[in-house]
Amino acid sequence: MAAGRVQEFLTKAQPADFFPGADRFGAPQGDPPLVPIHQGDRLLGYVYLNTDVTNATGYSGKPINLLVGIDPNGVITAIKLVDHKEPIVLVGIPERRIVDAVNTLVGKDMKPVATGAERPPQVDIVSGATVTVLVMGDSVVRSAVRLIRSGRLGAAQGTPATATAPAAVKSVDLSKSEIRDWQSLLGDGSVRRLSLTVGEVNDRFAQAGNREAANNPETADPNDTFIDLYVAPVSVPAIGRSLLGDVAYEQLKARLKPDQQAVVVAGEGAYSFKGSGYVRGGIFDRIELLQEGQGTRFRDRNHTRLGDLAAAGAPALREIALFVVPEDFRLDLTEPWQLQLLVQRNVGARDKAFLTFDLEYILPDQYLRVEQPPARATAPQDPAQAQVQPAPSISAPAPAASSLSDANALAAGEIEEPLWLKIWKTNTVSIGITAFALFVLTAIFFFQDALVRRPAVYIWVRGAYLTFTLVWLGWYANAQLSVVNVLTFTNSLITDFNWEFFLAAPLIFILWAAVAAGLLFWGRGPFCGWLCPFGALQELTNTVARWLKVPQITVPWGLHERLWPIKYVIFLGLFGLSLYDVALAETFAEVEPFKTSIILKFVRDWPFVIYALALLSVGLFIERFFCRYLCPLGAALAIPGKIRTFEWLRRWPECGSPCQRCAKECPVQSIHPEGQINVNECIYCMHCQELYHDDQRCPHMIQVRLKREKREALSSPSMRQSKDGGQGPAKPIITHKGKMIGTPTDAPGKADVPTTAS
Repeated sequence: MAAGRVQEFLTKAQPADFFPGADRFGAPQGDPPLVPIHQGDRLLGYVYLNTDVTNATGYSGKPINLLVGIDPNGVITAIKLVDHKEPIVLVGIPERRIVDAVNTLVGKDMKPVATGAERPPQVDIVSGATVTVLVMGDSVVRSAVRLIRSGRLGAAQGTPATATAPAAVKSVDLSKSEIRDWQSLLGDGSVRRLSLTVGEVNDRFAQAGNREAANNPETADPNDTFIDLYVAPVSVPAIGRSLLGDVAYEQLKARLKPDQQAVVVAGEGAYSFKGSGYVRGGIFDRIELLQEGQGTRFRDRNHTRLGDLAAAGAPALREIALFVVPEDFRLDLTEPWQLQLLVQRNVGARDKAFLTFDLEYILPDQYLRVEQPPARATAPQDPAQAQVQPAPSISAPAPAASSLSDANALAAGEIEEPLWLKIWKTNTVSIGITAFALFVLTAIFFFQDALVRRPAVYIWVRGAYLTFTLVWLGWYANAQLSVVNVLTFTNSLITDFNWEFFLAAPLIFILWAAVAAGLLFWGRGPFCGWLCPFGALQELTNTVARWLKVPQITVPWGLHERLWPIKYVIFLGLFGLSLYDVALAETFAEVEPFKTSIILKFVRDWPFVIYALALLSVGLFIERFFCRYLCPLGAALAIPGKIRTFEWLRRWPECGSPCQRCAKECPVQSIHPEGQINVNECIYCMHCQELYHDDQRCPHMIQVRLKREKREALSSPSMRQSKDGGQGPAKPIITHKGKMIGTPTDAPGKADVPTTAS
């Protein structure tokens, strides 16, 4: 059986999907496999899987699998998306729009592209899914070109040339490694430059018919620099030593594999050639390396940030990046190549317009060595004897001893700081705000007694914090934790754990670290009650509902006790499913409405929106309905929350017997009728602690208050003794036959006391 996975996905398609009238698939042929498509006995064309031929790693870091129909002449007839793990829905984009964008390649003849006569066709860009669309379109073009160049498609494209005089063989001269300054490198074309002003880009958008984009420039002055873009191949010794310096060049050479190249891309101006796509998805979607109809985009693992250029006289540029060309793309430095810049500009709240600019590069002749092989005889020869191995465009020095081993390469040190650290540095403001918010929450918990003794202040503080959690932490920063994070972390522990993967999202990492510490002190309460944006949304909407006199439903305790285990069942089901297939578990994790209501702000397909709104609607009548009964993340946090060491919630001996006030007023019914608090269900809202100190509502505190008031009454100034500065108790008045004897202020003497004889 031929290698490849095409047969695995053929069950998701029909022959007629690729060629009208086709009725059957043939047996796979070759490696990578091509599957013939027939109409009866007539061959119509072939279908293949793009990932069998070329790399197609998308935004998710996982391959995007496409079945591509192509006729024997190299014309693409159909493209079918059969499997992907792309988070397309994260931006509310229907999958149909992505497929339609890639389908613009249908009908394109790939032969001129394979021969270099035409540039690779471009797909229609979809705003919000640039990386996904570019990767899909690029994989289709590159795979078709490779199949045509292999001679398996394209009508005699694989026939060898019959010329008798072989062409001269060019290679990079590795012996030239002199250090040169910036002006000389720029002057002879060793470094190529593309300079654009804002006005020039405006004109190009206007010429393309997009007046709205032309009227929305990056700066108001059309003479401002849009971008000054520079590119140079630093795997060429002289260029590399000049731009990187000797030490960095040696480190780079140790990293490069034979025939692998590296380029420096630098830029200055209002537009960034990096953008933010590589931070979110690992792909630099604004630049593409092109040569002879094929192209590649760089990922974060190919990227090294440089602080400056070593060449004397080099300008201080805002962005300088060193890119190692991916191994699956063979860049021949002896032939022309291009760096294509994708320019995008907002034309509305969500839409963008796109243009491309090419920066052509031809390596100057001074870096090349040309060898003229001897002329071959015109008579046919044994193919095995006539085969000539082409010289590589660049390779490591010939002696094995001069190339560094992998261990030595690691010992040489890193050229730059890790990507996650750069992401943290670019998010310092958000990190600072989050850290301050966590500090405030910690202070609230540690000084909770002082807070809950002041009910008005407590209500204001809690409302303000929940609003911050919803608006800034959730809707603005998208820092909504999910059970998917738990599943991913657990899966990484049993596979290839890498801290950098989790450090790449600073706010999520900080929140998880805080939640983990909070489990030791307070259980799941800090997150569920204070840091969950969807929980905050539920509580705030329920507060509004109460203000509008919406009737509240109290779930009977017996029913409530049988409903809250549902979330544990959901979590255990997702956890077990993740051990089998993490992607499938992520799909079922949509039981959480977090993505719809917080990340996408309800901009999503209507079934997801209806589901989220339904849960919020139920929450208007039953406070935090989802948190109580359905949230798998709450269940996941409750399990390790059992290890908490401290008890912060106070109870009176009367709580539960006979007093039921706290149990009846608990927003999530986490207090048993017997009086104890179920920490697994407690969201640490502190309502019970407010009651605990309230001498107007808590029966125990009412008794304490009454005793205090009685004691104070008995110790009032009118009741204190004269010697203590008071008037003392009232004097008794003695009367005889209706007449007062003595005065109230004087003690009666013996003469004043009536006798029995009187």
